[in-house]
Amino acid sequence: MNDSEAAIAADARDADRDVVVVTGATSGVGRATAEAFARDGARVALLARGRDGLDAAAKQVEALGGTALPVAVDVADPEQVEAAAATAEEQLGPIGVWVNNAMTSVFAPFAEISADEFRRVTEVTYLGAVYGTMSALRRMAARDRGCIVQVGSALAYRSIPLQSAYCGSKHAIQGFTQSLRTELLHERSGVRLTMVHLPALNTPQFDHCRSKMPKRPQPVPPIYEPEVAARAIVWAARRRRREVWVGASTAATILANRVAPGVLDRYLARTGFDSQQTAEPAPERAPDNLWSPLPGDPGAHGRFDRRSHGHSPQAAIGEHRGAALLGVAALLAAAGVAVARR
Repeated sequence: MNDSEAAIAADARDADRDVVVVTGATSGVGRATAEAFARDGARVALLARGRDGLDAAAKQVEALGGTALPVAVDVADPEQVEAAAATAEEQLGPIGVWVNNAMTSVFAPFAEISADEFRRVTEVTYLGAVYGTMSALRRMAARDRGCIVQVGSALAYRSIPLQSAYCGSKHAIQGFTQSLRTELLHERSGVRLTMVHLPALNTPQFDHCRSKMPKRPQPVPPIYEPEVAARAIVWAARRRRREVWVGASTAATILANRVAPGVLDRYLARTGFDSQQTAEPAPERAPDNLWSPLPGDPGAHGRFDRRSHGHSPQAAIGEHRGAALLGVAALLAAAGVAVARR
């Protein structure tokens, strides 16, 4: 490839990067991620079910400087996902980044979850990511470029009680992604695949997901704002990083599970039920979004702003790990000099 061809290829990659698809884009992490890409001037296809949320998210993306394409789609249906991908490319251009974020959950002991409920969580959270990856890869592979971001969780490594369907789905995404990554490496593909593992977040899911618990559900502290996750997702989409861990609690959970999973089993059996519930009684027959979207604009934030962190020092260190390692090396060298002088 000569210099002119290389410049043209670089321009194409830069243009592709500006077309982003985000699933679950009307609420929580998906909404915050769409807004973060919009601040960079991206053209963002917003995929979700609820028309109210789609309209509100599109207005916000446009207000932040991006171009919005709201597409009503249920990610559990592969034909709808494929049609949405085709629409995105027709109206926005070649997709450069695809973020698989859509999720749902049922907060309940496994024995109280019906087969239909378990299947629905799996179809949305796991198979939705699979179908999104299929549609994205079908287009990116032909161009030999692009990035697929799987939104993971600390729960992809360490399951907790009361969320068996969701934890199972996140584990499945992790396994599926590892398998696909090896295939892309075998093919020497230019398509990048990354997974961003998140901590507990202040999102509307704790009011919109189905719950059978006696008290109102909550994320397990420490809690972070969804913008912390969004910044990490945008960063991961621009870099070559296999995985990104967001939040000190995510790193601690994953590492602790590698060392002492049995200890964590007993700890979570003792604390995992109460830590996922507030002191407030759950409302009777509260509506949820398991089978259909709720009316209104859910937005990015839940009801835990006063308890949430807006920054993650651990994520910042991870994003600049080269500088961090140099700093650690410098400190160790300085300590060695000090010891030698004694």
